[in-house]
Amino acid sequence: MATGTLITLGLYFLGMLAIGLWAWRRSTDDIGGYLLGGRSLSPKVAALSAGASDMSGWLLLGLPGAAFVSGLSAGWIAIGLFIGALLNYLIVAPRLRVHTERTGDAITIPEYFENRFEDNSHALRVIASIVIILFFTLYTSSGMVAGGKLFQTAFGADYSLGIWLTAGVVVAYTLFGGFLAVSVTDFVQGCIMFVALVLVPVVAWMQLDGAIAADIAAVNPDALDLFAGTTAIGIVSLLAWGLGYFGQPHIIVRFMAVRSVRDIPAMRNIGMAWMGISLLGAVATGFVGLAYVTRAGIPLEDPETIFIFFSQILFHPLITGFLLAALLAAIMSTISSQLLVSSSSLTEDFYRIFIRRAASQRELVTVGRICVVAVALAAIALAYDPDSNILGLVANAWAGFGAAFGPIVILSLTWKRLTRNGALAGMIVGAATVLFWIYAPVLADGQALSSVLYEIVPGFLLCGLAAVLVSLAGPAPSPAMLRTFEAAEAERAAQS
Repeated sequence: MATGTLITLGLYFLGMLAIGLWAWRRSTDDIGGYLLGGRSLSPKVAALSAGASDMSGWLLLGLPGAAFVSGLSAGWIAIGLFIGALLNYLIVAPRLRVHTERTGDAITIPEYFENRFEDNSHALRVIASIVIILFFTLYTSSGMVAGGKLFQTAFGADYSLGIWLTAGVVVAYTLFGGFLAVSVTDFVQGCIMFVALVLVPVVAWMQLDGAIAADIAAVNPDALDLFAGTTAIGIVSLLAWGLGYFGQPHIIVRFMAVRSVRDIPAMRNIGMAWMGISLLGAVATGFVGLAYVTRAGIPLEDPETIFIFFSQILFHPLITGFLLAALLAAIMSTISSQLLVSSSSLTEDFYRIFIRRAASQRELVTVGRICVVAVALAAIALAYDPDSNILGLVANAWAGFGAAFGPIVILSLTWKRLTRNGALAGMIVGAATVLFWIYAPVLADGQALSSVLYEIVPGFLLCGLAAVLVSLAGPAPSPAMLRTFEAAEAERAAQS
């Protein structure tokens, strides 16, 4: 690896660690500060933190690779995600910011569910926490695998060394700086990703003198057809990825952490602009990449490495280091958010409830840090086999969260008649539907239903249906629950 690339990557790692140290000295004295940043994030930090923690390496590897292979038809998932993210900002963000504070100042999604529905049995909180810890440990493991493969492919380093380097830096700033460090590093990483996704396709396009349509058409005549190779069910499945946003704890927790409801519109505008331009840049990278390798006659074994390919052949080593840092930023921003959400569930939803109800703030912060390390070590252990079948399960975790939590989050914020039993039934039905859709070999050829329709569609619909029907069939919410809901809605309306 060139010295310039090493210098840039070294500066990137040092910068992330410096942010962790700064955050450690500023806002980690209590558990609310460590796990939610004291609800003090500015709109720009909250917006880019949500975006960076959402996109992961998919934005710089998966989407450009899909555009390289399939053309514009690969963009349906990006369209679905953009619409879902926008609706998440419009429906969930302002309400969740107020309701979580009104319902006992909840700092985790499971705690919000418990407080919102006056669930003294802790059933909602425990089930939600189990789902979070299980899926996020696997999610985090996939990020470690991506880091290991990046170092192995781009730098020629040992796979296990790549895992430990990626994990070491992420764990360090998450461990010491907590939510504030994760959010500020996400902001910086989001800026790096944004610049990289504008710079790479523009520079590559200029190298081709801007004439790429003929080259693309020569290889794939259907590349410019948005509907090529698609079906109505296929398009619905791709667009349905947007439904997942409503139930992703590591994303919606940013809505809880922004300074106030009045900051939500600015957060939305910044976040959606960042997302729209980044998605366009990722698709453009794949398109220009297809034209570039076609004209140059360079074989590309793995289309998902087109971003890495461009970063290594078009730029000075110092810029190459910056671009590879952007890829690391995409991976690390998601890992850190998942580590912290898992830690918050272990600390707030298990330790504080079942082990030490009277734990001091300092003790809870210490436990939170221990949990960050524990989840990271479990993820590293799972990631040691790069061909592990865990990755197949992780691919469905988005659907699992979206179907189990999404309708419950929306209904809890918009329908005061929702009850504890309705929320519990919906959560269980949503998760069970997703698992059945993925694993039950019910089709004639032994394949699962997910081969026909993305599992989040039936999971989301059945979760919402179960929640509504069970709520209507049972006793109405208590007067206190209704008063809390109405007070939160009045506060949100006053601040909007």
